[in-house]
Amino acid sequence: MNAELHKEPISKVDTAWLRMEQPTNLMMITGIMALDDHIDYQRLVDTIRARFLSFRRFGQNAVDNARGAYWVDDEDFDIHAHVRRAALPGRADRAELEEFVSDLASTPLNKSRPLWQFHYIENYVDGPVVVSRIHHCYADGIALVQVMLTLTDSSPEGRVSASDAESWKRKRTSESGIFRRLTEPAREGIDLAVHWGFKLVEEGLRILKEPERAGQCAAEATEILQELAHALTLPDDPQTVFKGDLGIRKEVAWTNSVPLHEVKAISRVLRCTVNDVLIAAVTGALRRYMLERGDVIAPGAGIRATVPVNLRPLEHARELGNHFGVVFLDLPVGEPNLLKRVYEVNARMNELKSSKQATVALGLLAALGMGPAVLQKPSLELLSRKASTVLTNVPGPREPLYLAGGKIRSMMFWVPQNGSIGMGVSILSYNEKVYFGLMTDRKRVPDPHAIIDQLGGELERLLLVSMMLPLDDRPCCDLAEGLLEHSLFKLADHG
Repeated sequence: MNAELHKEPISKVDTAWLRMEQPTNLMMITGIMALDDHIDYQRLVDTIRARFLSFRRFGQNAVDNARGAYWVDDEDFDIHAHVRRAALPGRADRAELEEFVSDLASTPLNKSRPLWQFHYIENYVDGPVVVSRIHHCYADGIALVQVMLTLTDSSPEGRVSASDAESWKRKRTSESGIFRRLTEPAREGIDLAVHWGFKLVEEGLRILKEPERAGQCAAEATEILQELAHALTLPDDPQTVFKGDLGIRKEVAWTNSVPLHEVKAISRVLRCTVNDVLIAAVTGALRRYMLERGDVIAPGAGIRATVPVNLRPLEHARELGNHFGVVFLDLPVGEPNLLKRVYEVNARMNELKSSKQATVALGLLAALGMGPAVLQKPSLELLSRKASTVLTNVPGPREPLYLAGGKIRSMMFWVPQNGSIGMGVSILSYNEKVYFGLMTDRKRVPDPHAIIDQLGGELERLLLVSMMLPLDDRPCCDLAEGLLEHSLFKLADHG
């Protein structure tokens, strides 16, 4: 049957993500699930066929041509082209696994097929591993977490039928605490973001140059325009070891697990969120790397991260596609005191929570998806120069899960970067543990372990200092004022 009869337009935002790919930054979300037990390959294939392909989109190709971008059913679909067996060479240890994942993260998916793939590695020394790659144009990280969880069960006896997958999706959407935690930041509607993306295309610089026009708009629109002006006028991020020309080779690394209860203990003592503590630890690790590589960091200096913010309403829980914006977060790498870094992150995150940056970003992507592909690259390059890394934190399942009968010991994923950004930091919690992942451009950071290996020490120092601080009922930032002369606070300097 003619594929033309089965095509449907790709949304404007998803079109932007499809066109965002370039040799130096591939738009794939790469992930791993490490298992305790060997699983049957055919059962894995059957599980993916029944559950993953219950989302019709994953049986479709993304086609972009002069007539527009479309989803087209793949009439020659072969699941064995997408679910592959693999073996690591040599000692099949952690170094070999990281090399394998880095190779995949640096290799484009086959554009003549649906843009996703699973690799089942059976000979890894610590147990089998499933590596996944899914193009960002299919869905954002929030949706893909839900998709990947449809492959799992709460016991090794789980079934593989499509009806079970549909039942699972309905249950997770209506009852699961994880989805409600994931969608909690959704404060603005998708329609508002897309509407203003289109509006900005029509009005362009005229609105920005004529403030009285903005004054005629509703207060909400005025705030969005102000956020747009702020984003466009941000100075480029400073030239550091992280900024510069990119190559086509990516390197990945990830940490061993960190007990989530320890991070929660730090956040309770410091009256900050768990996210604040984790981001502060990342900031400290980046600072140490910069200093070791000879960067001169001025007091109070920072580098920016683009942080995805979910804009997906609960009613869109089972939908694929991209429904998120981004905000620019200043990471205080110029602060030598590890406690002050936590307070700085806390203050900056609180400022961003009330902003419309994420809504503006989603609208801009929709606008770019409407226009010619040739205009997208310079626009994204303009924005990517304003940040040095992508940083995302996804809360995963709190209980252990099983894939095709095998218990999942750990999970990790790596977020893609865009434009001239050459580093991505991913944080994932699973089964009351936290994992950090890092993807870097080899030309900028050839050994991501030089950064990722610092994170454990950053959290250990924070835990030690927080355990010795007096308990206080005041908010985090108020507590900071009272601790400025505390001996332990001084000991944290240059930590």
